[in-house]
Amino acid sequence: MQQLPGGRLLSSSNPAPRLSLIMPMLNEAAGIQAALTLLQPLRETGVEIILVDGGSSDESVALATGLADRILISEPGRARQMNLGAQHAHSPVLLFLHADTQLPPGAENAAINSVLDALKTRHWGRFDIRLAGKSRWLPVISQLMNLRSRLSGIATGDQAIFVRRDTFFAAGSFPDQPLMEDIELSKRLKNIEPPASLATQVVSSGRRWDQFGAFPTICLMWRLRYRYWRGVNATQLAKEYRNAR
Repeated sequence: MQQLPGGRLLSSSNPAPRLSLIMPMLNEAAGIQAALTLLQPLRETGVEIILVDGGSSDESVALATGLADRILISEPGRARQMNLGAQHAHSPVLLFLHADTQLPPGAENAAINSVLDALKTRHWGRFDIRLAGKSRWLPVISQLMNLRSRLSGIATGDQAIFVRRDTFFAAGSFPDQPLMEDIELSKRLKNIEPPASLATQVVSSGRRWDQFGAFPTICLMWRLRYRYWRGVNATQLAKEYRNAR
């Protein structure tokens, strides 16, 4: 692990941040600067932003420098990246936000307050999601994702999972696997209690649905989840996912 300069580090005289926002990143040069710029007002309210790069080959790290409290360089793998960020977080509250997902536009601080309020009585939770893109099916897909999550108690990483730090580590953190790490963590956390489901919507990129088609992508994701439920190894599923794309 390597930490890059350009962020604020806590000293013994500084209070702990009210929330640590952890963002994994890999080759996000096209959008990382804009994504982090939207989060800058939160830093002034006591939110710590930890960016964890998985070995980007583009200018992602250079563009992000100065826009996060910490930039960590990790071994590749989103689960490993998010676990590393959690290990270096100073707050007792963690929020995992993908680089292509935004907190509710114009209401970022209200969203953080909702997380903190929810975790006063609950151990973990997630947001509803709205997919943004060109396909006319994305609103329907978003509604189905939210309904599925409410019925199953399982959250995906796109829904911005938040959790108490001690609960996260008690559940074993994200499993070190290349796919379905969010599903597996949700299953572990669900054994503690069902998630707090916030109706507030984060906005996530619908680029894979736009690029590969709505119905082929839906069929692919459901097939992979079904096979994972049947016990197929996540490494094998990741290969199938890459080949299908």
